[in-house]
Amino acid sequence: MTASHSHAEPQINAEIAAAHGLKPDEYDRILALIGRTPTFTELGIFSAMWNEHCSYKSSRIHLRKLPTRAPWVIRGPGENAGVIDIGDGDACIFKMESHNHPSYIEPYQGATTGVGGILRDVFTMGARPIACLNLLRFGRPSHPKTRHLVSGVVAGVGGYGNSFGVPTVGGSTEFDASYDGNILVNAMAVGLARTDSIFYSAAAGVGNPIVYLGSKTGRDGIHGATMASASFEADAEEKRPTVQVGDPFSEKLLLEACLELMASGAVIAIQDMGAAGLTSSAVEMGAKGNLGIELDLDAVPCREEGMTAYEMMLSESQERMLMVLKPELEEQAEGIFRKWGLDFAIVGKTTDTLRFVVKHKGEVKADLPIKELGDEAPLYDRPWVETPKQPVIDPASVTPPMSNRDALLRLLGTPNLCSKRWVWEQYDHLILGNSVRQPGGDAAVIRVKDGPKGLALTTDVTARYCAADPVEGGRQAVAECWRNITVRGATPLALTDNLNFGNPERPEYMGQFVGCLQGIGEAAGALDFPIVSGNVSLYNETQGAGILPTPAIGGVGIIADVAKSAPTGFVRDGEMILLIGETRGWLGQSAYLADVCGRKEGAPPPVDLSAERRNGEFVRELVLAGRVTAAHDLSDGGLAVAVAEMAIAGGIGATIAVLPAGPAHAALFGEDQARYLVTAPSAEEAKAISDEAAARGVPAMALGGTGGDALILPGEAPILLSQLRNAHEAPLPAYMAGDDGVFSDNS
Repeated sequence: MTASHSHAEPQINAEIAAAHGLKPDEYDRILALIGRTPTFTELGIFSAMWNEHCSYKSSRIHLRKLPTRAPWVIRGPGENAGVIDIGDGDACIFKMESHNHPSYIEPYQGATTGVGGILRDVFTMGARPIACLNLLRFGRPSHPKTRHLVSGVVAGVGGYGNSFGVPTVGGSTEFDASYDGNILVNAMAVGLARTDSIFYSAAAGVGNPIVYLGSKTGRDGIHGATMASASFEADAEEKRPTVQVGDPFSEKLLLEACLELMASGAVIAIQDMGAAGLTSSAVEMGAKGNLGIELDLDAVPCREEGMTAYEMMLSESQERMLMVLKPELEEQAEGIFRKWGLDFAIVGKTTDTLRFVVKHKGEVKADLPIKELGDEAPLYDRPWVETPKQPVIDPASVTPPMSNRDALLRLLGTPNLCSKRWVWEQYDHLILGNSVRQPGGDAAVIRVKDGPKGLALTTDVTARYCAADPVEGGRQAVAECWRNITVRGATPLALTDNLNFGNPERPEYMGQFVGCLQGIGEAAGALDFPIVSGNVSLYNETQGAGILPTPAIGGVGIIADVAKSAPTGFVRDGEMILLIGETRGWLGQSAYLADVCGRKEGAPPPVDLSAERRNGEFVRELVLAGRVTAAHDLSDGGLAVAVAEMAIAGGIGATIAVLPAGPAHAALFGEDQARYLVTAPSAEEAKAISDEAAARGVPAMALGGTGGDALILPGEAPILLSQLRNAHEAPLPAYMAGDDGVFSDNS
């Protein structure tokens, strides 16, 4: 049987293949594989399955090196989401994914469908979603589109999560000129399932019905996956039709119907229709199960007239699922979906032919070898060059341009360090009633069911470190995520990543990717923090300029009793402030050097993974034993910014009486890694903690105490808490309200 050509379809040649994003050698490969010229629909299927977004053709070779296993990992990469065992028969299912290009073109719908897509990845595995997080990166505040993009993306993230009924509990929002024409919208979802009720995507059994569930198919999102694998030029606006439209209320119905259907025992396999829609979901289910798939598109529920086979196969309409069902339970399954008011249509069957056959109006539109569609996708070991090393900056050579007091106030008001309350207050972070620690601290903490067990969740990456030294930056992203979870008293278990990079065909950008992956792999291995799911987003560049390499890391940890998680803010007057970890005053790539001194240079701080582990485990024990009342990890802005954040969060002042050795500005603003601030309730407890730290080889020193209505740094005039809070909280709302001057000094 060969696929037939309809009269309306164009004759296929190398030029049309190139318009589909296929390179000449890739088109030749298709001709060799099927032994003839593909039909228009077949070409569309190949272009979808072989683009970067679906095939990982530039990244697969390097992703294989990442550590993905641990005794608690139930399912690592390769499924819709990763699955880990969190005890008591419970599994945590989570993943992070990007919706960068669509969100730049149409920020509200781009962000909305990003959240919707990641929620489907989680509940298609049988999990009920319990939390969402995100990582957002925008261009300079002074760029004419930035305010519009921030407003649309934040409204989209909130609009979907709030309506669907899942709390958005954490995230990260930063600004940099490299994202001016290519923002990043990375969405993460976390769900819960029982370890004995997890659903996978491999089809099984011959002659079983393939069922289409959910919303109708329209023309939105056609070529969305291909567009996600292309660089942006000046034509971003013209790509609007490739952005899908989300409906959170339909998705909520889809969730409830799927979970009810799964409980009925009717489901053999399930796959959500994400990138490349019906094509990738059907091909993946068949290929994973070593089966053929036959589809009859006449049965696909469409919401637009006259849709062609090509359009139906490539549509990325939202809120749709594909399932393989037990034939004897077909009627029961249909009843469940009809009850929830959703479409249910049998659109095909599994076969033993290992062919992917698509029929429409009595014609065969595609007849392709199903395994080869995935397995024979091109795999590139792209040439790459190492990022040149930057010099180490001697802290004594950096002359402070202003007092440390003024530097702190300036840093607290910069786009990246100012409070993001304006962002997270638009998200419902309390819905479902299980949020224990709200956004704005180190990691969110949410109760698992009725507790006392809980999960600590975070997203992080410091892109400027990754640009300066990809290996060190990759290590730091994982270590920072690990610290955020650890400082809450939780044990980090596993991570998901979203690897956002420039054009992999350019050796310097490919070098950033390879370097970051090396660092991520080293840190994940050293910290027993395996990578169980993830996403790669390449070609993030505008008119030839790539974004900062931004490998976003999302982490999940477990705490046996959420009541023991420590707050970020100071709790009461008269407590001792202790610094855990070694301070050398590292200023290379620091926020201080960039935003106070106007110098974006130097090697980033080195990450000592054994020190990270030693110091972090010590702090976690202190938190769980209730020996410290508050805890916060040190990152951007160093010690001074961390103390200020703790004072603002707790509404209590502090006096820093002594500093680590070296120039004061370096001790205050250096960004050395593996460091934490904790508060001890008494001088006796502080001494006991310091003695224990010394015995375990963990650097610890008392800096001062809490109390009063001001933050006092050595040799500086006091800064009132009201001034600190205003410097930190006021800038973003003022900027979003239209004040262009608020970030003018440092954007």
